[in-house]
Amino acid sequence: MSLIATEALTKTYGGRVTALSDLTVDVEPGVIGLVGANGAGKSTFIKIMLGLLAPTSGTVRVFDIDPTTEPDRVRNRVGYMPEHDSLPPDVSAAEFVTHLGRISGLPRAAARERASEALRHVGLYEERYRQIGGYSTGMKQRVKLAQALVHDPDLLLLDEPTNGLDPAGRDAMLALIHRIGTEFGISVVVCSHLLGEVERICDSLIAIEGGRLLRADRISAMTAASDVLAVEVAEGTDELAKELERLSLKVSRDNRVLLVELSTDDAYDQILKAVADLDLPLHRLDQRRHRVAELFTPREMADV
Repeated sequence: MSLIATEALTKTYGGRVTALSDLTVDVEPGVIGLVGANGAGKSTFIKIMLGLLAPTSGTVRVFDIDPTTEPDRVRNRVGYMPEHDSLPPDVSAAEFVTHLGRISGLPRAAARERASEALRHVGLYEERYRQIGGYSTGMKQRVKLAQALVHDPDLLLLDEPTNGLDPAGRDAMLALIHRIGTEFGISVVVCSHLLGEVERICDSLIAIEGGRLLRADRISAMTAASDVLAVEVAEGTDELAKELERLSLKVSRDNRVLLVELSTDDAYDQILKAVADLDLPLHRLDQRRHRVAELFTPREMADV
C-alpha cells in the first residue's frame, strides 16, 4: 500500500490563484522530503492530506483513505507539526501535550503517560513542567514535535521543522527526525525549502515548483555515483593538479579536493601513480556521488 497517492491533484483559490496543478505522485513509506520555495504549494498539499482543505479537482489518498471524505480516519493516523509558532505561552509543555493527546481521543491517564513519553523522546522530559513562554525557539520546536507524536501516529507531517534554529539546533532537530523515522517505524514527510537538509535525512524526495511536480524519486537513485573521482592529499594539491593535467586528465577543484573525470579506462591507475611519484600523503580517493542540488537547473535551485 502506498503511503500517499495523488492523481491530477489541483487546488485553486478564487479561480485565479493555483496552489497545486495536476500533481500526480505515489509515495512509499519512509522519510520523505517535500521541497519547494515559499508559495510552491507545500503547505497546501499538507493541509489537503490532513483534510483541512478540499482539492478543486483530482484525488488524494493517505493510507488508502480519502481525507476529503474521511478526515478523522486520516488524522487518527497522522501527526502534524505546523510551521508557525501557535503554542500557548502560559501553560507547561506537559499540560499542552497532554491536552492534545486528549483531543486525539486518548483517556486522561493515557494522555498524560503518552505526553511524558513524547517529551522524553524529544529531549524535554526534565523541562516538561516549565511554561512554554520561557522556552527557547529550539525547545518550542520540540514541543510542536512532541504534540505531533503524542497519539502514536503512523505518519508525521513536519512543516519547516528547522525554522528559526541556529546550525546546532538544526543538526539536533534533523538527528531527532531521522531517529524517529528509522527507529520508531514512523514514516515522516519533512516539508522544507533546504535541499541539503532533506538530503541528509530523507529516503525519498518530492520537489514541486509553482504547484507542479518537478521530480519524485529515491535519494539513492538521485545521488548515484558519478564518473568523477575525488582525490584529497594532505599537501601538494597544486602539484598534483598540474601533474594530472599534464597527463591530459580533466581536473576541477572543490576546496582541497581535486575532482578528476574518469574519461579513460586507465585514469584511476594514472592518478594513483601520480600521487606515488610525487610522494604525497593520500587522504581520500573515492568515486564522487551526485548531490541532490546538482540535479536541478539554476532556475530551479533559486526556487528550492
